[in-house]
Amino acid sequence: MTLLTFQNDTFIGAEVEGAVVSNGPRNRFAFGPSTMAAGELAHLLFDRQDRDRIHETWRSLVNGRNFTYRAGLSPDERAALSYDRLRLVNEAVGNAAELADDPYRLASLHEWTGPVDGGLCTVASIHYNLFLGSLLDHDTDGRDLSAFTSMQRTGTFLCTELEHGNDVASMETTAVLDRTTNGFVLDTPTPGARKFMPNTSTIGGPKSAVVAARLVIDGRDHGVFLFLTPLSDENGHLPGVQVHRLPQRTGTPVDHSLTSFDHVWLPREALLEAAHGRLDSKGELSSNLGNRRKRLLRSISRITMGKLCMSAGTLGMSRTALAIAVRYAHNRFIAGTKPGERVALVAHRSHHGRLLDKLAMAYAMTFLHRTTVARWAAHTDEDRAEVERLVAIAKGWITWQARGITIECRERCGAQGLFPANGLADLPLNIEGGITAEGDNLVIWVKAAAEMVLGHEVDRRDPIELPAGERDLTDLHFLRGLLAEVEALWQDRARTALREGPSGDPLSRWNETSPAALEMVSVHARLQAADAFISATAQAMDPSARFLLGNLCLLFLLGQINEHTGDLLADGHMTADQVRELPRTVNAVIAELAPHMMTLVDAFDIPAETLASVPIANGAYIGQCLDASATGPAPLPV
Repeated sequence: MTLLTFQNDTFIGAEVEGAVVSNGPRNRFAFGPSTMAAGELAHLLFDRQDRDRIHETWRSLVNGRNFTYRAGLSPDERAALSYDRLRLVNEAVGNAAELADDPYRLASLHEWTGPVDGGLCTVASIHYNLFLGSLLDHDTDGRDLSAFTSMQRTGTFLCTELEHGNDVASMETTAVLDRTTNGFVLDTPTPGARKFMPNTSTIGGPKSAVVAARLVIDGRDHGVFLFLTPLSDENGHLPGVQVHRLPQRTGTPVDHSLTSFDHVWLPREALLEAAHGRLDSKGELSSNLGNRRKRLLRSISRITMGKLCMSAGTLGMSRTALAIAVRYAHNRFIAGTKPGERVALVAHRSHHGRLLDKLAMAYAMTFLHRTTVARWAAHTDEDRAEVERLVAIAKGWITWQARGITIECRERCGAQGLFPANGLADLPLNIEGGITAEGDNLVIWVKAAAEMVLGHEVDRRDPIELPAGERDLTDLHFLRGLLAEVEALWQDRARTALREGPSGDPLSRWNETSPAALEMVSVHARLQAADAFISATAQAMDPSARFLLGNLCLLFLLGQINEHTGDLLADGHMTADQVRELPRTVNAVIAELAPHMMTLVDAFDIPAETLASVPIANGAYIGQCLDASATGPAPLPV
């Protein structure tokens, strides 16, 4: 078997890998996994020396029968199961407050729970990030959080309203200061102001919420703040709290509801205060922020970490889908080209080529997410806006790509993939929730695009100095440079459209600009992923791991420039011969990677118990579930 080899990330020749190939058509593509290579890849994928601290708690937790798929449950039973599992998560957390303040472990929690229970991923994100995280981000002196850190009460987050989603600044819910009692009166003034989709039913036990509402003092609106509000106890919802379950949505069931408040009185300490807003003893508001929009953004700032959590959950789903689909491809046999011959699906380029394309994407997504979490964990006031934009761009790109990966994996498993017990069918639908949660992808990209048209400079860190004809399509830095040129091209087009747009009509002017600006954002996301991928490749110490990463990165980059070859050719960044050669280069890289697909998914480190519970990941079929259903899973601890 010949391998592409790299020196300084550039293709220099071929060598023979010392891998053993079993004989016979059944094992034609089933190379024995390279333990060292898979271990090195896993080391790079999962935060290197911090791997155990960040990931091992959650990986070990989901590696058991309490987290395997359960058939035959009603929607309410599935939602209740997610809350039972949330309590198992809380037992493993250690210190819940520390978890909420640790971006690395908090994001990782979603990576490992998302694939096994999308509902758990959702309620965990709400409780630990949006609810508990919001409490911790405000003044906590004198506030007892033990009921929430011990899960005696589950936390939820009420911000979006039925008629106010992306325009959350227009929300109508009010909290009026009652000077007689020195408390607040929380009220939902119109049907459109009902809080939309929070998990506020009695499923899961007693709950409290942080509720986003307009602080009104003596008739003056001071903007949106958060108010800690008990919703229910062991006997049901509290007086004035009105909850109506919403119809069943797609994906794993969660107890989404419409929630409103009928003049609910709250004590003075219900207001979450910080420098952006504090009330003195006279009921006068002081703030270090000059306008209501800034106060709103500060109040709901946990949404940024939520974007990282949502993209992390879809990352885990993508990698699990690929691990299942690749194993199925090795275990499913069809008629070969000769009479009586049986070959695995993975032997066909039409099959393994599509999966390898998605594998390269999943690695790129993972490395981008790692660098983005690190940027957010280390951000300062000076670079906060820039890092928040990166988080938003990464969230949009990762969740969109995750949907494509899981749909592809489901299709490659045929009818077997349609059964939720085989681990794939629910994933695309759960990812749809991630695409919309914490900011609709298109909306947050539009905001990023508006900022980047004039306020961003393309990173041309590797200027293309040699003529295009002297560069090679297997040179990662050449391809990275081409992608940077594409980003610059679309930025120039957006700037031209903005400059030449109709004057006096801002909306029409933006409508002329936004198509090019959004394409610029898309290419920027891919360029950031490429940089993270190239950096990870350079850090691989094991030769086999470096070979695999180099070729995967090459496959990723070739795919990203493929749709832009016309522009690159027209501007002289590529030659006609290179454009013609690109499909052949892609095919050659796929051929080199095809025998190593099992090693690539072994590096995802999916727990053995998780894979063992998925029939098609183990050479079995959905009929296995008929036999297993007689005994059923072990009950969860009470």
